[in-house]
Amino acid sequence: MDIIFELKNVSYSYIKSIPALIDVSFNVNKGEKLIILGANGSGKSTLLKLMDGLMKPDSGHILAFGRSILNMKNDEEYEFRRKVGYLFQDSDVQLFNTSVFDEVAFAPLQMGLEIKYVKSMVDKALESFGLEKLRDRPPHRLSGGEKKKVALASIMVINPEVLLLDEPTNGLDPRSRKWLINMLINLGNRGKTLIISTHDLDLAKSLADRIVIMNESHTIETIGKPHEILDNSKLLESVNLI
Repeated sequence: MDIIFELKNVSYSYIKSIPALIDVSFNVNKGEKLIILGANGSGKSTLLKLMDGLMKPDSGHILAFGRSILNMKNDEEYEFRRKVGYLFQDSDVQLFNTSVFDEVAFAPLQMGLEIKYVKSMVDKALESFGLEKLRDRPPHRLSGGEKKKVALASIMVINPEVLLLDEPTNGLDPRSRKWLINMLINLGNRGKTLIISTHDLDLAKSLADRIVIMNESHTIETIGKPHEILDNSKLLESVNLI
């Protein structure tokens, strides 16, 4: 089985005396739906940002597709960004263009694709996510669920192999949440590798092939199959998830 990500003894601190992650090690396999489960403040979001190369660890190594993501050269970073999409917990952080169409077109334009191809790609993405009627709307004037759809469409337009999703169901109404979970299930069924940070036990139950549990000491408590984790109330209580 192909290994997509390898994390080896990764540690990170925002302030030296306050660690956010301590000695984290695990692999992610191709096509796997991996849930990183933990209470707020356990380091889940930090971990995803490190895996996306948005920050560098204080120590340890992170490999993606067999190569270190630390100090990537321009061509290596281009290839990495083409393969890996990142969904921020707060959609407002991710959306910055003046219209939904421009938001979804941003990534393929940055890749240097011709305008006519970009327009076709964006039209298909908008249709896929049910956003055709919103194409000319400013993203900041949309509802929370609509913003999440636009943010996900802006990633999926370039068809990445891997999705890093930070608390994707956070703040969504029930209808939007159901839509998102079904979309993620469909993406997983299409062979996408999904790495999702969350404290949402129902999301983990719906999606996970494997679960990494982070504890409040910012280390990995355990890694296991969904039934091993989600049926263990003593474990979930010890890491402040129930």
